[in-house]
Amino acid sequence: MPIVRSKICGITSVEDALIAAEAGADAIGLVFYSNSPRAVNVQQARKIVASLPPFVTTVGLFVNASRSEISETLDAVPLDMLQFHGDETPADCEGFCRPWYKALRVHTSEDVRQQAARYAGASAILLDTFVSGVHGGTGKVFDWSLIPADLPKPLILAGGLTCQNVQQAVAEVRPFAVDVSGGVELSKGVKDATRVQEFVRLVRSSM
Repeated sequence: MPIVRSKICGITSVEDALIAAEAGADAIGLVFYSNSPRAVNVQQARKIVASLPPFVTTVGLFVNASRSEISETLDAVPLDMLQFHGDETPADCEGFCRPWYKALRVHTSEDVRQQAARYAGASAILLDTFVSGVHGGTGKVFDWSLIPADLPKPLILAGGLTCQNVQQAVAEVRPFAVDVSGGVELSKGVKDATRVQEFVRLVRSSM
């Protein structure tokens, strides 16, 4: 079975970034969305990115941000990759000289297939739980049987993953990567080192 990558999203401090890196996470997510309880500002993000060892991918998460806001963030923070988690069109995601992927909230299998096909320039597609009016971070699992087998891009699985269900998720879905935030937290925006370590270990032992 191919290696499954792990991303720890919603990192808000240098301490938590180092916890994720030392646990062996492949990537961390920084949320640039002020309505999120896990949001960081540019100054926080710069410190976090500067603290990381090599080979940990830094992902900036944006929700319906303007092009100027994204560009200003990229000028200040050396992010490796962009995650678009709102209602962005394919054109909204292009042109930032970074690889990017699009988050889709799962309604139906056919809807996912059609939506994924729109984002031809994406490096991957992230699937998350649909909750009306909420752009991710719900802590809820969606029905994995709705995931089409013929997605045109690598799949990043999110939505309610925890140490209790991630091995089942990997076995059933066989994603390229898994993305966790609330499932490894003590409180919103504060990671639990033990849960982070266990989550990454479980992902690796699922292979």
